[in-house]
Amino acid sequence: MPFFTKQPTCTLLFILTLSLATLFAATLRRRHHHFLPPPPTSTHHYRNAFLSTANNSTIAAHLFHLTLHPHLAGTPPSLSTAVYVQSHFQSLGLTTHLTNFSTLLSYPKHSSLSLHLKNGTVLPLPLSEPQNDVVVMPYHAYSPSGSAYGKAVFLNYGRDQDYYALGVEVKGCVGLVRRGSEMSRYEVVANAAAHGVSAVLMYTEGEYKQGVERGTVMKGLGDPVSPGWAGLEGGEKLDLDDPRVTEKFPGVPSLPVSEEVAESIIMSLEGVRAPYEWRGDFKIGGSGIKRVGPGPTMLNFTYEGERKMATIHNVFAVIKGSEEPDRFVLLGNHRDAWTYGAVDPNSGTSALLDIARRYALLMHIGWSPRRTIVLCSWDAEEFGMIGSTEWVEQNLLNLGSKAVAYLNVDCAAQGPGFFVSATPQLDDLLVEVTKKVRDPDSENLYLYESWTASNKGVNIERLSRVDSDFAPFLQHAGIPSVDLYFGSEFPVYHTAFDSYDWMKKFGDPLFHRHIAVAGVWGLVALHLADDPILPFNYLPYATELLKYKDVLNTLLEGAISLHPISAAIQEFTAAAVEIEEEAKKLRLDQNLDEISVLRGRMLNDRLMLAERGFLDSEGLTGRQWFKHLIYGPRGSSESKISFFPGIADAISQVSNEEESKATIRHEIWRVARAIQRAASALRGEFT
Repeated sequence: MPFFTKQPTCTLLFILTLSLATLFAATLRRRHHHFLPPPPTSTHHYRNAFLSTANNSTIAAHLFHLTLHPHLAGTPPSLSTAVYVQSHFQSLGLTTHLTNFSTLLSYPKHSSLSLHLKNGTVLPLPLSEPQNDVVVMPYHAYSPSGSAYGKAVFLNYGRDQDYYALGVEVKGCVGLVRRGSEMSRYEVVANAAAHGVSAVLMYTEGEYKQGVERGTVMKGLGDPVSPGWAGLEGGEKLDLDDPRVTEKFPGVPSLPVSEEVAESIIMSLEGVRAPYEWRGDFKIGGSGIKRVGPGPTMLNFTYEGERKMATIHNVFAVIKGSEEPDRFVLLGNHRDAWTYGAVDPNSGTSALLDIARRYALLMHIGWSPRRTIVLCSWDAEEFGMIGSTEWVEQNLLNLGSKAVAYLNVDCAAQGPGFFVSATPQLDDLLVEVTKKVRDPDSENLYLYESWTASNKGVNIERLSRVDSDFAPFLQHAGIPSVDLYFGSEFPVYHTAFDSYDWMKKFGDPLFHRHIAVAGVWGLVALHLADDPILPFNYLPYATELLKYKDVLNTLLEGAISLHPISAAIQEFTAAAVEIEEEAKKLRLDQNLDEISVLRGRMLNDRLMLAERGFLDSEGLTGRQWFKHLIYGPRGSSESKISFFPGIADAISQVSNEEESKATIRHEIWRVARAIQRAASALRGEFT
């Protein structure tokens, strides 16, 4: 039965709840209007007003409505959530529009799995969570259809080192792997295919042993049939058998299973003993030596899916800048979910909607941003950042010349602890903003205090990963970016248990973490939109680059000279010092004559465009879509560093020593030239 057959009921519910939400928003506008401060006279007052009008009940109400039903991208319930978001923006008086794309998505039709024991017993294994027939059956998007009957074998995390440690032939086996952080789902399944495994089962360890983690096994980002250009209705589409399309999908089928199912398989295995290095964190079956197959247990595996063109919907609200309307600050969150999506992603959606409400209140008391603010609600992120990627590809030239920064929140609240990742020129701004936002879990503390106490200092991660919508903005378009969230992980990720009830009981019962994320997110955007001189500081970037060079030198053991990078970093550091001094002077300059305004505009352009210097038009070798040479995904799970992705690939992928050194040297020079381009952008002068 199709997983969206209950749509008529969902639609009626949606119409009712949308009407209630509209009435609720109107009541809130009247209620808050009464308590707003008098018209302020400075951006400082507007920022205080933004923070003081936070309301956890409105966030909770949005999350409740958004999670009434599952809303997988490309289905009617997903369109309902798009209409809900757009209607909220419109109810606030914001300029709103939808941008649609026609993209290749993937859905399940049928799957089955049975366990065949050596005594002849056959046990059908459940593939769905209990009592959850409304959500889509667990599957891996873009998995090929197929059947397999073979010996069961446990493959740990599915890395090359795991196959070597196992030391037995696995050709024709049905492999069971546990999810880890080192490899994507695509890499795990593709590696299994390379070792001769005929099908893959994947499970996630955690508290919810009956939960099943859905996900995508597509390689790369964006619509697979329009790689590098926007997937427009009536636009160019590659054929499904085009090698540029087929290379994005693994060669063997796969399915996610629960930890409970995985345990029943593992406990039936005989064969070889588990390698010693696997046992330390192995949770299934308690302590002691375990057998991991192959066999004698056999698995009968079947998966049938379909790939079809579907329309996806990005929703935007635009607050036009009063002085620099052609400079854009973008706040983004994806809206689609594998199931109900209370944490992933609609905790972030709810926070975005509340930011929209608070910005509308500021507009009501006289505020308008200096630069244009765009609130973005993406679709089809779960399939591979498709909605955001198609939009970036469609707007690449305008983004490259006009985008100040992209601020992303995916899962706003998934547990305790504040986490932030960013490009380094935004470090100082983030630190200052966290000194203004109250900590949601510690009374009488600001977020900065608890954040730095738990990390023994400021801890800002970087953005080389590709797990949310910042990736196309930074790694393809070179836009300075931020990613914010509370909680390092959560046990109901991509399962049917990611519901409003779970959020109310465990994730953020009082919705205070949602308030804190929205506070940081919205306040950073206000600074970027309103500060006459952009609050960028490239000195932390120079420090990071120097640290990366030192780590790389240690990894290479001095065998290859890093002088090109060292010289480029010196040049970049000098440019960063110069522009920071220039920015300090202009921030103190109260002169508003035409020359001073023009000088500020020119300085801001240099600050804004420097990140683009790290892009290389040729992209990463073998992954040309990724253009950023400082931050980008690794090409191999064997990579030892999370920066300089081209150099990392060259180190891990070339075996011949002389060829390897030549390739590494070339990548070193590419990075050096990228750093020099960024330095040149900061200076703003021709050589």
